Amino acid sequence: MSEGFKLEIVNPESSFLSKEGVSEVVVPAFEGDMGILKDHISIISFLKPGLVRIFEGSNEETYYVDDGIVEFKNNCLSILTSNIFDIKKMDKNVARNVLAKAEQDTQKNDISDQAKYLLDQKIEVLKNLTLN
Repeated sequence: MSEGFKLEIVNPESSFLSKEGVSEVVVPAFEGDMGILKDHISIISFLKPGLVRIFEGSNEETYYVDDGIVEFKNNCLSILTSNIFDIKKMDKNVARNVLAKAEQDTQKNDISDQAKYLLDQKIEVLKNLTLN
């Protein structure tokens, strides 16, 4: 019997990541950070801007996502996202540019409450990433 579960992350360009034997994944769901372990109940949820943390034993990988959908079913976790990047390989200048654009977008007069909320989440996460 397998110790973990299968993880697949897909973005518009390609299948970004596929792993077997993952022990835990923490995703930034709208309801709050959600930890997923083997044999978790089936779920479908939306992602907000934040960090996806993947654990395989004592190894941890961290990725930034802008948005997306997460589905867990039959010990297979699928994450569909429009934008994802590895924190360890992140170009801080690119992150700063994305942060600056997000801050500009919050100043628009015609912005909806939902768009403002998502931009605020994005700004908070990106500020933490660029300051470290």
